[in-house]
Amino acid sequence: MAEQAELQELIARSVKNYREGSIIKGFILEVRPREFLVDIGYKSEGIIPAAEFDNPTEVEVGDEVEVLLERLENEEGMCILSKEKAAQRQNWEKIVSVFQREGLVQGKVKGIVKGGLVVNVGVEAFLPASQIDITPPRDLQQFIGNVYNFKIVKINEDRKNVVLSRREIIEKERSEKRSRFLSSVQIGDIVHGVIKNITDFGAFIDLDGIDGLLHVTDISWVRVDHPSAMLRVGQSVRVVVLDVNKEKERVSLGLKQTQDNPWERIEERFPTGQVVSGTVTNLMPYGAFVQVEEGVEGLIHVSELSWTERIARPSDVLNLGQQVQAVVLGVNKEEQKISLGIRQLTPNPWDEIEQRYIIGKKVSGKVRNMTAYGAFVELEDGIDGMVHISDLSWTRKINHPSEILQKGQKMEAIVIDIDKSNQRISLGYKHLEEDPWKEMDKRFHLGDLVHGTVTKIASFGAFVELEGGIDGLVHISQISESHVEKVKEFLKIGDKVEARVIKVDRSERRIGLSIKAASYSKEDLRREGEAFGGLRPGEDMVGLAQAFQAAEEEYRPSDSKKKNS
Repeated sequence: MAEQAELQELIARSVKNYREGSIIKGFILEVRPREFLVDIGYKSEGIIPAAEFDNPTEVEVGDEVEVLLERLENEEGMCILSKEKAAQRQNWEKIVSVFQREGLVQGKVKGIVKGGLVVNVGVEAFLPASQIDITPPRDLQQFIGNVYNFKIVKINEDRKNVVLSRREIIEKERSEKRSRFLSSVQIGDIVHGVIKNITDFGAFIDLDGIDGLLHVTDISWVRVDHPSAMLRVGQSVRVVVLDVNKEKERVSLGLKQTQDNPWERIEERFPTGQVVSGTVTNLMPYGAFVQVEEGVEGLIHVSELSWTERIARPSDVLNLGQQVQAVVLGVNKEEQKISLGIRQLTPNPWDEIEQRYIIGKKVSGKVRNMTAYGAFVELEDGIDGMVHISDLSWTRKINHPSEILQKGQKMEAIVIDIDKSNQRISLGYKHLEEDPWKEMDKRFHLGDLVHGTVTKIASFGAFVELEGGIDGLVHISQISESHVEKVKEFLKIGDKVEARVIKVDRSERRIGLSIKAASYSKEDLRREGEAFGGLRPGEDMVGLAQAFQAAEEEYRPSDSKKKNS
């Protein structure tokens, strides 16, 4: 009886201390299918749903349980208890404590919500997608059900909100690993990593804490157009440390250096003049790359494809994957280059060009192309001769070959020079006839009255075509007795004029004319000829030789239309 009295007194004292909203301990009195009866030492028991227990099938009578006392009594006189709310309050206090001391908390990912993940760390917390990893993942599904450590970055006491970060933990771990790596790594070390990213210039490799750069030139001994041709993201690789900059935390890596260098003793394996076989691996506008052995490529420049054919692009005559033979023209071990040639497999037709095209002999061909400085004449397949613009006429000043020739025209010419080293044949069209200037002073005499047609106008005078296609120059001072400011105000192209010959210079191939002297007497003509011949370049009027020289400069092919307008 005494013991019972003491127990009732103890219960009475404890009941007085019970406060709604406090966490107290109780014991399981009865296990029911969907709920448990709990004794907290109060005059009445409380009921807790089985769903509030993590493993309700393992609960037994007599088990101790901490509960939140929500109400001492309800309408039925029962205590309102909650195990779940007691755990939440305890967990929240734990979360606040961890946050204040900047510690870590472990949690399990429960699901995906807008902007991130829901994590159970004792209470529900939010993990933003940007804080899941260093690089925000595209697939959040892969994290559901996994347990990780997190850092608490934000807490809202009123709303009971918790924001987590996993990225900060990963960054700290990587920083520690990076420091350990940089303090221990040496140039020449072999390291393992995973390809993290691929760019045009190379690949970034994750070395478990620090990223290293594998430049495109260090991927393979063979030429690599783009790193993606040989590497893929996520691939594990074994690489050599080529350089380390500890201040900037940069590491340069090499993959080809883990293999034997095929360029060692390259000169011995591929001496100049040797014929080699290979496969066309790449075609560029300037040439074709040919792999002659694993890791070794040579270049056939477009100019080394044929002695005579005009090949614009290597792709016109070669195909990718094609097997070809070529001659080694040169090897540069330092720059890892081999020059190859295909045309050297056949005789060079230019070697005996002097026997086939003798200087002074007449040849025939077809005008293939014309430029401002001359015309190209095809003498045979792949062999051209060039008629320079100055070799088209003895007497006329030609601004463009089209004044005499037409593209596709068949023509004859004289071989006047051969440059075998540069593969050039110079032809002369005017050389088909005798040079009329040899006897020009017999055809034109000082004082002769001549007729002609104005063909060109310059700032200093006008050119007049005389009989036989010979040009003479009427200087601006010889147009009129009155002062002439602009030639085109007195003369126009196509005008028929009468003039006196006042100068014949056979050595300089110059004929000077005077329109104003057409009506001069012999004495006037003599005085004018003396005055004209004695002019010096520094005076207001230029001499005849200077006028012709100025004409050559002023009537450049690219400017002829503008000058004549």
